[in-house]
Amino acid sequence: MFAYVGSFTDTQRKARGNGINVFRVDPATGGFTHVQHLGGLENPSFLVLSRDERFLYAVHGDRDYATSFALDPASGVVRLLNQATTGGKNGVRQDFSRAGNFMVVANYIAGNVAVLAVRGDGALGDHHDLLALSGELGTHRTEQTRAHPHDVAFDPSHGFVMIPDKGLDAIFVLRFDDATGRLALHRKVPTRPGAGPRHIAFHPTLPVAYVCNELDSTMATYRWNAVEGELTPLQIVTSLPEDFFGANTTSEVAISRDGRFVYCSNRGHDSIAVYAADPASGKLRAVGWESSQGRDPRFIGRDPTGRFLYATNENGDNVVAFAIDAATGKLRATGHSVKLGSPVTIAFTSGV
Repeated sequence: MFAYVGSFTDTQRKARGNGINVFRVDPATGGFTHVQHLGGLENPSFLVLSRDERFLYAVHGDRDYATSFALDPASGVVRLLNQATTGGKNGVRQDFSRAGNFMVVANYIAGNVAVLAVRGDGALGDHHDLLALSGELGTHRTEQTRAHPHDVAFDPSHGFVMIPDKGLDAIFVLRFDDATGRLALHRKVPTRPGAGPRHIAFHPTLPVAYVCNELDSTMATYRWNAVEGELTPLQIVTSLPEDFFGANTTSEVAISRDGRFVYCSNRGHDSIAVYAADPASGKLRAVGWESSQGRDPRFIGRDPTGRFLYATNENGDNVVAFAIDAATGKLRATGHSVKLGSPVTIAFTSGV
């Protein structure tokens, strides 16, 4: 099993990262062993693997392109394939169509969503479709001055694409045409004013999706109707303990492999909120909070075994491994931590 860790690199972000680092993962302990450093990359801010794990894809903070890489399955080593235009600055997330032959990218600064073709050899084609997002701005004076799509997630049927927009206080549900690789607006689901929806994740078995709202530090639960393409709000809860009075923004949602527990990272409180998910409704109940062991955990994600959760502390300059208690969902720092400048994303191979 390998882990690919991307980092911010440029002075505009006051970053200390050096590109992409590859690690071999010990499935028993969760520890990392360094394999490769791939430099010469600007702000590889989110990484995803192709379903067959032969290729790796990066979008780049404050840039207008995406990058493809070929992977060596035995050594984990990556090799640059090509770069392609995304049609807008600051790609922040990407996800793949049902067949894996198209990649959808959210461009945060441009306020649009792009589609790129994925070729048979893993290389990317330049964007061939762009959908601009529009609507009423949120109430935050500095963070909601324009559309800011911050995530891309196909629903489990792959018929629809979810785009939480932090600037417009809405989750856009888009239709996706598998034949042409083109997007169309299906519906727009408003959130609380000033919430700033950031990231979305679907429950593995229930028709439920979870959204972390960045600006008001909340977690929202939605019922998902795949036939109608409809998100229905069910519940909203805080991401913070009741005795915390400081500034905070949420950053990421993660779900345990069995769907019993949901996690949200807090930047400011510098913690990971732990929730138990009701097995029938999917509604959340707070279980506790665990220190992220560093400042500003931008990304959290579990490994494919389901035993460990990792936090990339962007301003703590470390990647920290936590063991997941299978009974309670609570987290325990394992003692395995890697020093790395401005880490912001991890992609794991399955190890099979």
